[in-house]
Amino acid sequence: MASSRPAPISSSPFGPSSQSGGQPNAAAHDQIAFIGGGNMASAIIGGLVKKGVPANHILVIEPWAEARAKLLADFAIQAHEMPGPVLAQARTVVWAVKPQMFKDAALQTRFHTKTALHLSVAAGIRSDSIAKWLDTERVVRAMPNTPALIGKGMTALFARPAVSDADRQVIEKVLAATGESLWVGVEEQLDAVTALSGSGPAYVFYLIEAMTQAGADMGLSRDQAHRLAVGTFVGASALARASNEPPEILRQRVTSKGGTTHAAITSMDQDGLKNTFMRALHAAKHRARELGDEFGD
Repeated sequence: MASSRPAPISSSPFGPSSQSGGQPNAAAHDQIAFIGGGNMASAIIGGLVKKGVPANHILVIEPWAEARAKLLADFAIQAHEMPGPVLAQARTVVWAVKPQMFKDAALQTRFHTKTALHLSVAAGIRSDSIAKWLDTERVVRAMPNTPALIGKGMTALFARPAVSDADRQVIEKVLAATGESLWVGVEEQLDAVTALSGSGPAYVFYLIEAMTQAGADMGLSRDQAHRLAVGTFVGASALARASNEPPEILRQRVTSKGGTTHAAITSMDQDGLKNTFMRALHAAKHRARELGDEFGD
């Protein structure tokens, strides 16, 4: 997931040549590099540091001076403005750039990272394009989501055939501190993952907005309504995780015929909410496919 900052005014996605931070002194096999230092990269870096990875084993290429300064302040890692030979020491490279910047960044970086294992968290960009741009088949695509920022993320992973079991274990360790992960066997499934869990937190926040507003309209304070809405999602999610029963059964147990929940579910069914919601997810999946068409080769 890329940073939402606007692109710097430059013909290069990394900006003009300069660097900050100390020179690397980590062993090559321990080095991990990040191309892009936005929120998702910071979440992964924070998890690695908490797990004991030395800060001087982590390198970030980040064109924005403000972002580099924050990375240095938060983690004391190396932060450079543009790629260079220093990347040759990286065993693993994590791509956390915007989809529209990926190709240019890859073409500038490929000469320094041919022996590395590559992990992309860029939405939509297919592994065929990534492998072509980077001139390597050791590519893993990931679709994380924003709860990774607090270690509660859900990430789906797809590996190209050249990625070994040992490589998969490396990727799992890199992402372990961000939450859970699962592997999919067909790359096209990542478009559905993007629609379901990648964009999914926004759907939850959307419903929390609606529940908060409804609670305020019915006489609660906004703070009370917000706490009740968030707490309900936390509790219901925990119950769904702990239960062996499908969500339909859990829902039915709360929905006594003629009761308040039944009135609410009936109203939503009459408005076609479930079908509307499913159409929305299909729209997100379609857009994920479009991103691969638009920015890939």
